[in-house]
Order: sequence, then structure tokens, then C-alpha cells
Amino acid sequence: MRRILITSSLFAALSVAHSAFAAKPETPIAIAIHGGAGTIEKSRFTPEQEKAYRQTLKVAVEQGYAVLEQGGESLDAITAAITVLENSPFFNAGKGAVYTYEGAHELDASIMDGRDRQAGAVAGVKHIKNPIELARAVMEKSVHVMLSGEGAEEFAKREGMSFVNNDYFDTPHRYEAWQKARKKLEQAEQSNKDYQAQHQQLPQQYKMGTVGAVALDKQGNLAAGTSTGGMTAKRFGRVGDSPIIGAGTFADNESCAVSATGHGEYFIRYNVAADICARVQYQDKSVAQAGQDVIFGPMLRAGGTGGVIILDARGNISMPFNTKGMYRASKSKTQPTYVGIFEDKDTSK
Repeated sequence: MRRILITSSLFAALSVAHSAFAAKPETPIAIAIHGGAGTIEKSRFTPEQEKAYRQTLKVAVEQGYAVLEQGGESLDAITAAITVLENSPFFNAGKGAVYTYEGAHELDASIMDGRDRQAGAVAGVKHIKNPIELARAVMEKSVHVMLSGEGAEEFAKREGMSFVNNDYFDTPHRYEAWQKARKKLEQAEQSNKDYQAQHQQLPQQYKMGTVGAVALDKQGNLAAGTSTGGMTAKRFGRVGDSPIIGAGTFADNESCAVSATGHGEYFIRYNVAADICARVQYQDKSVAQAGQDVIFGPMLRAGGTGGVIILDARGNISMPFNTKGMYRASKSKTQPTYVGIFEDKDTSK
């Protein structure tokens, strides 16, 4: 009898343990990407162009999600997604980077690991095919956070990164935009306007354009990354928010992951990415509310335009923007692939 009671007790304990294990919720996985915000209106697209943009965004987000689904790290997922966008001529990063005032290309990128706030960034590189990969190498293989210009490229050579001629980044539509911007700036200069006044002559679409991704993996780790060609006709080695940790990129498992796109000077001044995550962590706000507060708050009133993608450790995604549109896509265990370009009533998408 005693033996039977012991066996029964053991069976009951195992059943309880099995039930507890079976009831444990699955770890969420999620990814969101963006391809820049700005004056993005449906009337400016042919049906074929819109389809091509949507398809590229879909490929990027699904390649990143596939990494997560197979148990890969969030860092690998965002690197995969951003590389797709860097290799596309549609977006202002990598192949589709805008031109500087002198007619060249200078690229910036950054990446951050939410586990321990490790980060890497590069600014003003001219010959790196995929700057996001170099930013990751800086994070993982150097003692620094940000490298710039020739120094960053010297480090890239030591790490065996892929180099290309600067004209690899040339695209006809960016060249046309550069010519228009140069003409406006030269006209302003001839009118004896100072540099600040000259720059104000440029429409908003010349001042923004970025790609980025945020992801949450099965281990519960967040990551964020951002890559850009910067601002059309930028001068004097200008660096925007994209490679600056806390401004254009931020990730911390205790709060959220953010990648930003917009008029970089404002995102730097208002510390946008870190501010959003601080509101999530210290004010217990949802990513949707924190994003709304920052993107539609003092920065916008000061003239700052753009948007962000945000993801928290529970897999909640928000993608607010205060412009006419933002190229964006997302996917999670609970949400099928979503791709957006223009304004939606629901700004969490």
C-alpha cells in the first residue's frame, strides 16, 4: 500500500509540473523595419512603383523574421533586414544613398544590443557596401562605440569588410535630387544668404531618409539598428542622428528598442530614441504612448519631423510618424506581415 501511495504522489507531482510547463506562454518574437519618413504621398507613385517598394519592405521584414523564427538572435535579424534595404536603390542607405554637396556619398550606421547596451557606429564612410555590418563589427570587435571617416575604413580593412567604389551608390533619382538641391543652394548663396539661410531653402524631403530595424528574439533580447546616406547636399562632414546612440538608435531589454528616421538635427537635440525608452521604463508608458508623446511633442513644435519604430520586450510594436508617410513593415507571432507607406488612422502601424 505504501508503495502505491508513493507512486500515486509522484505521478500527481509530475502531472502538476507538466501542466505548469505546458501552460507557460510562448516567448514572443517580433520585428519592425522602416525605410524613411517624409513627404511620401500616394499621388507621387505609379502603381508599379508602389508595388516595388512594398515588395522590398516585405522581403526585408520577412528575412529578418525568418532569423527569429529559426531561433536566431535579434542582432542577426536586424542585420539581415537592414542589409536588404541597404542593397536596394529605393532607400537612402547603401545603394540608394543621397549625394553630398560635392557629389559624393557619405554613409552612417549604428547598432545596439539590448542585453547589455553594447553599441557600435560608423559615420562618414565612403566605400563600405553595407555600413550596418561595419557598425556591428565596431560593437563586437573594437573597444570603441563610434568610428568615422578614414579611420572607420581602416578598421574595416582589418576586418575584411566588403569595399566598393563610391560610385557604386549612384542612382539616377538621387542624382536628379542632388542637382535640384545644388541649384537651390547656389541661388541662395548668390543672394548673399548665409549657410543657415541657404539650407532653409531646401524642402523637407532633402533633409531626411534612413532605414532601420528593431527586433525581439526567442531569448527575450531586443536590438536596434539604423543606416543612412544622410541629408541631400550635406556639407562639412555633417553627421545626423542615425549613428548617434540615444538619438537615432537605442535598445535596452528593460525598456524598448527604437530606430528613428527624420530631420536628424532635431532627433539629436531631443535625444529621441533614448527619451522614448526612458518613458517606457520610468513612467511605465506603453510604447504607443511614449512614441506619440515624443514624436508629436516638443520636437514637432520646434520643427522636427520624422518617425520611429518601437518594440518592447513583450512584442508590442508602434510605428508613429508626423509626416505624410513612412515606409514601414512589421511581423510578429501574433501579427501577420504588415507593410505600410502612407498615413494610416492607426499610427501604431
